[in-house]
Amino acid sequence: MRVPLLAPAYVGGVQLIALGTRRLLGARARQDLLRACSTNVDNLAAGRCGTLATSALLVEEPMELPYALLLLAVLGHAEYAYGAWRAAGVFLLGHVGASLLVYGALRAGRPSPAIRSAVDVGPSYGFYAVLGALTSTLPPGLPRRCARIALLALVAKPLLRPGRTFTDAGHATALGLGLGVATAVDYRSVRNR
Repeated sequence: MRVPLLAPAYVGGVQLIALGTRRLLGARARQDLLRACSTNVDNLAAGRCGTLATSALLVEEPMELPYALLLLAVLGHAEYAYGAWRAAGVFLLGHVGASLLVYGALRAGRPSPAIRSAVDVGPSYGFYAVLGALTSTLPPGLPRRCARIALLALVAKPLLRPGRTFTDAGHATALGLGLGVATAVDYRSVRNR
């Protein structure tokens, strides 16, 4: 039996970093740190590719308990279902892939200076990718299809409202990447029967 170790270490680490930076840094220094570690257009256009890693380790505020527990449950289940390295791979695919695709779309659209330097940190892109990939663990047929449709509706709703943000598009992109992984897993399991 696989006991998830990576997921609790990651979620706990992100929360500890958030609490530590909040306690040890002033508001201005903390905002500067978040902006420097962000996958925003300015950082990526300047070649600061390290932000693709650092942005997944920071959150703007310590995570609320319900979100932290949901993140832990999803990442822990993926680690249990797929193993630590595959789960981490899906998380990184979602985080890095969605960050780069959103960056490309923003860059092509000539964003405002506020959007170019916006703080874009946190585990949400990786979370959505893992959530999408986990649909492959559901029973085939109607349960799997319904879960995928529900998740697509979940990320589509913010995109249809006024005031949507590039982060909303990033969530949808990351979910799409995760559903792509799930589809590949489905295809592989059908082929191996």
